[in-house]
Amino acid sequence: MSSKPPIGYIDVRVFAHATEDSEKVLTAVRNLLPVEAVEGIVFRKTRLSGHHGNPIVLFEAKLADKQLLSSVLQKIGAGLTMFDKEQLGGNMKLHLEKRNLFLRFDKQCAFQGKVRFSQNDPIHFKVHFKNKSFEEMLAFCRDAGLLP
Repeated sequence: MSSKPPIGYIDVRVFAHATEDSEKVLTAVRNLLPVEAVEGIVFRKTRLSGHHGNPIVLFEAKLADKQLLSSVLQKIGAGLTMFDKEQLGGNMKLHLEKRNLFLRFDKQCAFQGKVRFSQNDPIHFKVHFKNKSFEEMLAFCRDAGLLP
């Protein structure tokens, strides 16, 4: 893979609900990242209220270290099952919007060290590509191991 990734940054967002331990939620996120990315990550914490007034904490981080961006996707790709890779590949256009690739991961699985896609209360990754065509984004995702 090229030393200059076509990625500008990766935004990470996750909600910690009142019934969840915030540190465990952050551990789940860190488990999706390579060790060298975990060391420098700083989460912004925003306190929110749910529909019934229940406390929710939003954690957000922006990964912009050009040296680490490819390794983040490679770690995720290495952990995905072939089924998840095929699902992503078959539905890639649903995950892409304006040069952004949206990935949602199962929080519980991530806490256990597994990488699985999920739509229910997930860990959100937004991968922003710099001026790349759909075909170039696909090729990069394939090289990173996200696609079969």
